[in-house]
Amino acid sequence: MEKILVVDDDDAMRGLIRMRLSDTYETIDTGNPVQALGLALEHKPSAILLDLMMPDCSGFELCQSFHNLSYTARIPVFVVTGESAQKYKEYMSNLGAAGFFEKPIDFAKLKSCLASELQGRVLERRAHVRVRMKVVLKLKGTDESQRAFEQLTTTENVSAGGFFCALPLVLSANSAFQVFLSGSGHDRYVGGARVVRREAPDTPWQRYAFQFIERSPEWILQD
Repeated sequence: MEKILVVDDDDAMRGLIRMRLSDTYETIDTGNPVQALGLALEHKPSAILLDLMMPDCSGFELCQSFHNLSYTARIPVFVVTGESAQKYKEYMSNLGAAGFFEKPIDFAKLKSCLASELQGRVLERRAHVRVRMKVVLKLKGTDESQRAFEQLTTTENVSAGGFFCALPLVLSANSAFQVFLSGSGHDRYVGGARVVRREAPDTPWQRYAFQFIERSPEWILQD
């Protein structure tokens, strides 16, 4: 059973989340935000549910800390708060939050988002080992509005089967694109790739995980 870390200073809310998620996840929780980072390092949760307004250390600071530390950077953080989504959603996405839920929580939607996010990450981990590497790529295709584009980007990490990068575009899930290695005055075609995961939605630069559906010998990593 996968672990979920819940950080919220409201005892009743932590108890409710424990009860509603108990059939699917093992829940570790704390009302002390100062302890949250230590619990994340100790228990290696698959996801974190984070309140925003807490004493001593705010959810804003914690979300940024989780995102900036290499050990916890890939743990998806879902903000669960009584604050307005309109007021903080974009800001929290820029800090690395994977999702935003207002209280009272829609638990069906929360479970669906958790399942989708975690399943995507499991499939990525099983498929290929990722390597932190900056590679300049050019992507060609059409965005969610069916506008054609050619866009340069730099990867955050790569694997034999795909790559992770940020783009100033809105791309549909499972949509496919042509991928080129860019540099030295010319572009080299390395294959076709599809979107398997998107992070930081509703921000100018969204982060995408791509998986190759075809790959040429030009790609920098091979099986």
